Amino acid sequence: MSISAKELARQLNLSAAAVSMALNDKPGVSQETRKRIKVAAEKAGYDFSRIQSRKKKTGTVDFIVYKKSGAIVDDTPFFSKVSEGIQTSCTEQGFRLRTQYIYESDFSRKDLEEIQYSDCAGIVLLGTEMVTEDLRPFLSLPIPLVLLDSYFETFSCDTVLINNEQGAYVAARHLIRSHKCQPGYLKSSYPINNFLERADGFKKAVRSHGMSFSQSIVHELTPSMSGAYADMREILSRGEKLARGYFADNDLIAAGAIKALREAGKKVPEDVAVVGFDNIPMSQILDLTTVNVPKEYLGRLAASRLFERIRDPRIPAVKLCVETQLIDRYSC
Repeated sequence: MSISAKELARQLNLSAAAVSMALNDKPGVSQETRKRIKVAAEKAGYDFSRIQSRKKKTGTVDFIVYKKSGAIVDDTPFFSKVSEGIQTSCTEQGFRLRTQYIYESDFSRKDLEEIQYSDCAGIVLLGTEMVTEDLRPFLSLPIPLVLLDSYFETFSCDTVLINNEQGAYVAARHLIRSHKCQPGYLKSSYPINNFLERADGFKKAVRSHGMSFSQSIVHELTPSMSGAYADMREILSRGEKLARGYFADNDLIAAGAIKALREAGKKVPEDVAVVGFDNIPMSQILDLTTVNVPKEYLGRLAASRLFERIRDPRIPAVKLCVETQLIDRYSC
């Protein structure tokens, strides 16, 4: 039986990453160390056909969904559409797609090793809930990677994301122009980069129309339909002042808030207008004015960039930002 790269690393008292980089002819180790590893691998009977297989640029693409609380990233229509886009590109290029969820609460070095020593040719990493330090371990892998739906200036890696600021700006501007008044904000109580960028777009629209953001009515709601509904019901029960119209951080918040408003006897949009973000299938059923995100295209773009990286690991990293579009329905 041939020796594994992991066992070879143990015998040579080297890191698994160093052995992997040497065997795969990737930068990161000295020429002397590379030669030492390859000679030892040949003597130990390492199966080099694994390396040849990878060089054919086929194999499996891992779509890794990183979850912290689960409050944002879940099996929603948004993420299923993104996955469909990745799958389409993988099929076209002859790669298999493997989707896996990694939870912050039980994430360990073992998870990284299982990825590294599998047939993984590249990774699309959904970083919606990530913070800076969450990304670092994945970038240590000697495997091509594209970060999807998040961006960190401290790291140089290929990134595909939504233009959240632009989308929120257009949505808030639409509210202002439609109702000639200060818009309110249904803000996610769970902070992630996407929502922070949407907040920036909302504030920019308010200020560009001669208003002060401090005068906008802001309600913090859980970023799920059931959570937003419960939170909005509580706000209404306390008799808090309502805005004439609201921008919501996502469609689920918008849908939950609309349900609570209607139960309280408020007409949408006659009494209170609402604009969402994402354009999930539910928004069409609710006739919700929202910001469309080309979800399937996001997935296709991330996978396409990954295949470029697999073909040529030396190309410079890029940040690809996908524009959004307002879908004007009945709720505004």
